[in-house]
Amino acid sequence: MTEDAARQGRSTRRAFGGGLLALGGAVVIGAAPGAGLAVGAESGSGGGPGAGIPARRTTTLRRGPAARAGLLAPHLDGLVAEAEAFLAPSPAHPWYAGAVLLAGRGGTVALHRAIGSAVRYSAYDEKTGTGVELPPERQRPTTVDTVFDLASVSKLFTSILAVQQIERGALDLEARVTAYLPEFGGGGKRDVTVRHLLTHTSGFRSWIPLYREPTREGKLRLLREEKPVNPPGSAYLYSDLNLITLQLVLEEITGRTLDVLLHDEITAPLGMHRTRFNPPPSWRPDIAATEDARPPWSGLDRGMVWGEVHDENAYALGGVAGHAGIFSRAWDLAILARALLNGGAYGRARILSPASVELMFTDFNTAFPGDAHGLGFELHQHWYMGAMATPRTAGHTGFTGTSLVLDPTTDSFLIVLGNSVHPVRSWRSGSAPRVATANRLARAVPVRPARGRKAWFSGMASGTTATLALPPVPGAARLECALWWDTEPDADAVFLEVSRDGGAFWEPLPFTTARPGGEPLPHPAGAVGGWSGRVWHRLAAEVPAAARGAVPVRLRWRYATDARYVGRGVYVDGLRVLDAAGRPLFDEARPADGARVEAVGWTASGD
Repeated sequence: MTEDAARQGRSTRRAFGGGLLALGGAVVIGAAPGAGLAVGAESGSGGGPGAGIPARRTTTLRRGPAARAGLLAPHLDGLVAEAEAFLAPSPAHPWYAGAVLLAGRGGTVALHRAIGSAVRYSAYDEKTGTGVELPPERQRPTTVDTVFDLASVSKLFTSILAVQQIERGALDLEARVTAYLPEFGGGGKRDVTVRHLLTHTSGFRSWIPLYREPTREGKLRLLREEKPVNPPGSAYLYSDLNLITLQLVLEEITGRTLDVLLHDEITAPLGMHRTRFNPPPSWRPDIAATEDARPPWSGLDRGMVWGEVHDENAYALGGVAGHAGIFSRAWDLAILARALLNGGAYGRARILSPASVELMFTDFNTAFPGDAHGLGFELHQHWYMGAMATPRTAGHTGFTGTSLVLDPTTDSFLIVLGNSVHPVRSWRSGSAPRVATANRLARAVPVRPARGRKAWFSGMASGTTATLALPPVPGAARLECALWWDTEPDADAVFLEVSRDGGAFWEPLPFTTARPGGEPLPHPAGAVGGWSGRVWHRLAAEVPAAARGAVPVRLRWRYATDARYVGRGVYVDGLRVLDAAGRPLFDEARPADGARVEAVGWTASGD
């Protein structure tokens, strides 16, 4: 059973807009102007939720310093430190024996680091709950080229192959699966469509033990007879069975097996030479080991799995399956990430049209809030994307400890490949290393102040309250400033508050915000949260008179986060309080005024 099969769902439905470009296969294109240069707008401007995937960028990857990628080096160093912490008990056992970390922006890979061990244990001792370590000379450290069992990250490749066939007109997104597999309709699945498979809204259970059937025909019979637990299209439920079914559709319409499709349509055109199903024995020394697979925690008794697929169903299907089974290394996945952020092209090869790529970054599951999903890709999931999560951030995780996150808003990408089931799957839970590293990469993308050299930054700590208080001002007035925010939706928010009794009691102060070129938007509750488009907003608020005589009015910002996840945080800049005639009562640009700001948890930041 995969990690992803056991997790909570996500999603929403969106009508398919068509408009695909018919490009048969991986075609060769001319190099666009600027090919090979880093791409991506300055982080403080543009790139809202409606931003499209670029049409002709053919940026290729090269290694380079953080500055070339438009990233802040100290936070990349912090990313490595965060990841290394999970090599130690966290809290009872290491989250992984080893990992490879890769982070970049534009065409620059600014971080590519290996930590820990690719192979450390020979077995798991269930009596003592400990791993049986190999002699030091037989252990293998991870290297930047270590190959990992991707587990459910494999689903992204199956999805890309499906979108290619949609682009070519061989597959209809809204067609019933029975149009391609007539025998599939049993058990109430007649209304399941290709879109349902790609967005996990088919109604399939998360997982069934196909490996218990000794023959392939028996496994397919279980799939044919499986009954949906929800009517198709009525709910989101993540299921391996969706992608196994999609594999059968692809093989039917192309006449090629999934491993051949993977090679011909993705890995060969893109030059991903260390990505495939069923790696040959010669690769084994460079592959990270997974689990000592034995009942009762595993469905099969296989001993220490090393060089073969970990997932039981994928193993029983011969190592080639739509939901799991692909092995790869971090650099190859970075090439795939760059191709998608380029709009489907890498160098001179194109595997998808920009319109097709857009389908992967577009939420089709709007009817299921919190479960946003493009075609194949999960969207806006803080539980592993951390502060990189935006409505258009796409990615996936794998049970073995792998993950891939793409953020088109900042043109950045993060790959974490770990062997977290080595020596046993029960040693780790959750996605803490994924969140911690994603938070660090998000912080490494600078936010430039709206004016001047520094702006007030709330920080990115979870489970905290940070306040930014202005000095007292007399009488009625008007507050003006610039505001930038990106917080965990429905959990973290920033509040503008006013005290009319000197600071003993604070109440919300309504305000308006306006994007560049936009109309003012009222916030009557005096708070904002969620995603604001990674742009500065103009803010204005009418400050009431004091409640009692000459007691001055006080204003403050309060940023409150829950104990789970965070966004990129909040920035405030250009604070001014004006009297009725427009004269400044307070202007933080004046050194004397700026020195009177009381910051608790906020810092003056240039990035």
